[in-house]
Amino acid sequence: MSLFDASPLGSVPLAGKTPEDAKRPLADRMRPETLDQYAGQEHILGPGKPLRRQIEQDRLTSIILWGPPGVGKTTLVKNIAHQALIRGHTVRFATAGELLGELAALDSDTALRRRLHLYASPDLLVIDEIGYLSYSNRHADLLFELVSRRYESKSTIITTNKPFKEWPEVFPNAACVVSLVDRLVHHSEVISIEGESYRLKEAKERAEMKTRQQGKKS
Repeated sequence: MSLFDASPLGSVPLAGKTPEDAKRPLADRMRPETLDQYAGQEHILGPGKPLRRQIEQDRLTSIILWGPPGVGKTTLVKNIAHQALIRGHTVRFATAGELLGELAALDSDTALRRRLHLYASPDLLVIDEIGYLSYSNRHADLLFELVSRRYESKSTIITTNKPFKEWPEVFPNAACVVSLVDRLVHHSEVISIEGESYRLKEAKERAEMKTRQQGKKS
């Protein structure tokens, strides 16, 4: 799903209202698509709360969104990014693996400078899924360089499933981890998103359905 496929906040029909929706996997149908569908996240998305105000008032800010896998972090940041796009801001979205893999694969200083400039230039950069993979010292250095280029001049949103104390496991032996976290946290909203994984809910639903079907056969 690209940014340009993301649906604007507040304009998506509720899941399951069309025949096409009914065919979607349960995890997709349960995953929130608008602000008001983020059940249980009133502490960050309720009326008048800081994140909601920032979105509604077109205020770009840096955000670090932390939470366990499957609770809707990616969907939320794609919605935020889409809102920034339709309001005229330049936006780039990438997973951490894609971004760092692309930068590390460049074999010339000129190509690397150009690619860093590409990621450093947008009004909003979204880096999704830091913490699902581990990275080398070079990856850590490249991320620090990119964050430094955007520091105090551009907005960056990061999603992660790891608290900062576990980031040395993501970037083992990297000397810049403490400086990287310090630079990210400074001027950023650090927000915890809670809840049960939508994928876990789907797995439970499938198990219950299988149990019911087996009960009918016996």
